[in-house]
Amino acid sequence: MGSFSIWHWLIVLLIVVMVFGTKKLKNLGSDLGGAVKGFKDGVKDGGTDAAAAPGATPAPGQVVNQTAADKTTIDVEAKHKS
Repeated sequence: MGSFSIWHWLIVLLIVVMVFGTKKLKNLGSDLGGAVKGFKDGVKDGGTDAAAAPGATPAPGQVVNQTAADKTTIDVEAKHKS
């Protein structure tokens, strides 16, 4: 038992190609690559936008630091520790 040999992996790859076809696998690979690239660009852009625009309005759902004048606001979604 233990790990699989190269022949096991080649048989699994052959079965996957036969079931899904090469075109669908190519589309899946390109979609996955585009998603990863978009995620990396978003992370890179998100870090530079926050540093470049300190006075900008936050995105919906984003948590920001509250000022001293805003102490009366109650967060209704806050979870209390028991």
